[in-house]
Amino acid sequence: MRIDVDVNGDERELRSLYDWLRRDPATRRGARVELVQPVPAPGHMGAVAEVLQLITDNAWSAASFALALSTWRQTRPQTRRIVVRRGDLSVSIENGDEEELRRLIAALERPDAGPEPEPGADPESGGGEGR
Repeated sequence: MRIDVDVNGDERELRSLYDWLRRDPATRRGARVELVQPVPAPGHMGAVAEVLQLITDNAWSAASFALALSTWRQTRPQTRRIVVRRGDLSVSIENGDEEELRRLIAALERPDAGPEPEPGADPESGGGEGR
């Protein structure tokens, strides 16, 4: 399963989350974490910012990922909107409350998230809001 994560705002925040997840034992056990440059959508010149991409395996735990994401968010001086995409599902984390985290876990555990975009594909071009 492929999961794309975008942190609204400063690209340094995305890199901070990348470092955090690469150090998180549960995430390391169940996912490969990478920063990728999305492929521009037709008619666009190109993406400026990178996207965090997780490629998960059978040891993946959506709840562990949600906890790691929430914990990282609590360490930040400013809270930024985080958008997590899986296939055609998209979940926005605005304030990191329990309801948002439950919605994120449900979207990540849902078996029918639709087609997964090709690796490196533009995550902006794919989908509905998973709320």
